[in-house]
Amino acid sequence: MASRKPGRPAHSYNQAYVQGSAARKLNTQPERPRPSREPRPSREPRQSRGINHTIRRNQEKALYMDLPYVILLTVAAICTLYLCVNYLRLQSSINARIQNIEAQETKLENLKAENDALEIRINTYVDLDYIYKVATEELGMVYANKDQVLLYNKSESEYVRQYEDIPRYK
Repeated sequence: MASRKPGRPAHSYNQAYVQGSAARKLNTQPERPRPSREPRPSREPRQSRGINHTIRRNQEKALYMDLPYVILLTVAAICTLYLCVNYLRLQSSINARIQNIEAQETKLENLKAENDALEIRINTYVDLDYIYKVATEELGMVYANKDQVLLYNKSESEYVRQYEDIPRYK
């Protein structure tokens, strides 16, 4: 049986099980030991070294940045930074305007509520019975009779001139 770790039971079906990423490969040949300081003989032909040199040269060319490329990259970065700053400035401006609009709407609602309350107070303050009593008793006013009421018909419906005579109809 396989050696057990303390606290873990040994099962017959997982004897080859190794935890972690160091699981051994099945049916592999053992590696041959290498000589310690001896350089390994190169099996690759010279042509592959030329390919490696070409690849390295292409990588160096790809990593090389000349002056026009650096200038173009700098201009693009500056334009991007400018656009980002403008975007943030516009966003903060829009947020400030929205908050201002909300404050104005709240103020308008408060004024409307105050106006409605004042209108209700005025309407409840007017007492028609008191007005009738004062008009008839103190001022001596009376309702008009039928013969005192004059009807007026005018062809122009816009307005009445003050200095014209009003015709009497009987």
